[in-house]
Amino acid sequence: MTKCLIIGSGPAGYTAAIYASRANLKPIVIEGFQPGGQLTTTGEVENFPGYPEGITGSELMMDLRKQALRFGADIRAGKVEKVDFTQRPFKAWVDEENYIEAEAVIIATGAYARYLGLPDEKKYAGMGVSTCATCDGFFYRNRVVAVVGGGDSACEEATYLAGLAKKVYLIVRKPYLRASHVMQQRVMDNPKIEVLFNTNTVGLFGEEYVEGAHLVEYKGEPNERFFDIAIDGFFLAIGHKPNTEIFKGQIELDDEGYILTRGKSTATSVEGVFAAGDVADPVYQQAVSAAGAGCHAAIDLERYLNTK
Repeated sequence: MTKCLIIGSGPAGYTAAIYASRANLKPIVIEGFQPGGQLTTTGEVENFPGYPEGITGSELMMDLRKQALRFGADIRAGKVEKVDFTQRPFKAWVDEENYIEAEAVIIATGAYARYLGLPDEKKYAGMGVSTCATCDGFFYRNRVVAVVGGGDSACEEATYLAGLAKKVYLIVRKPYLRASHVMQQRVMDNPKIEVLFNTNTVGLFGEEYVEGAHLVEYKGEPNERFFDIAIDGFFLAIGHKPNTEIFKGQIELDDEGYILTRGKSTATSVEGVFAAGDVADPVYQQAVSAAGAGCHAAIDLERYLNTK
C-alpha cells in the first residue's frame, strides 16, 4: 500500500518521484520495460537546462534517478501489466500475482516513435537516425539530411531542419502531402527542401554513421526505380504511439490513445489518477516539458491527497 504510485520513469516519472518524495509521500516507482524512457536511447542531449556542455541521454536519466533515490523514492524494476481504477484503493499488477495498492497514481509511461521497420534503423540509432529534429537538428548544421513522412509533423521537422542544414530531402511515400495547406506551402516555398514523392526508404548505408539512403520510387509499379541519396542524418516523422494499452477502458483517451487531462492540470478522467509527460502530450514531446509535467503531477497529487 502506498499513497503515491508512479507508473513509468523517464523525465516525467523521475521528476514526479523527486517532488513526491520531498513531500514525504514515499512514492513507489515502477520503471517499466525501458527504465529512463526514450531518452536513454539518445546520444548527446544539449537542450536540457543545467548541462551547458551537454550530456548523454542515459547519463541524464541516471542523474534524475539518483536524485529521486536521494529523497527516498522506492524505485523498482518491472512493468505494470494491468490496472484497476474502478475501485479504491487503486490496484496495479506488476505481474500476474503481485499488485500494489495506491491512494493516488501518476501515469508517466511515455510514448514511442513509429519506425519504418528497417534493420538499419536500429543499426544507426544515435549514429544518424533520429526521431526528433528539435533534439538533434543542431548536430546537422550545414549538412544534408532526410525526413520521412508527409504529415504536419514531417513538414514541421523539414522546415525546422532547413534552418540548420544545407539541404533537406522530404521522403513521401504517397504522391501528395497530408499536411495542412499552410505547412505544405512552407515546404514547397523553401529552396532548401526537395520533396521526393512516391518514394520509400528500403535501407541505409555508411561505415560507422549514416552516409546515405537506399530509396525506391514507384515501388511495385512498372516504372519502379531504385536510387541512392547521400545524407548525414535520417529523421523519422511518421508519428508517435503513447504507451496506454493497459489504460484503455480505465481512463479517457483521445483518438490517438493519448491520455486526456483536465484543463491546465494533470488530472485525468478518474479522480486521483494523474498523467505526465509524452503519454499525455502529443504536441511538444520534449524532455524538459515532460519533467515540468512530472512536477505538476506530483503537486496535483499532493493537493488531491490533502483534500482527502
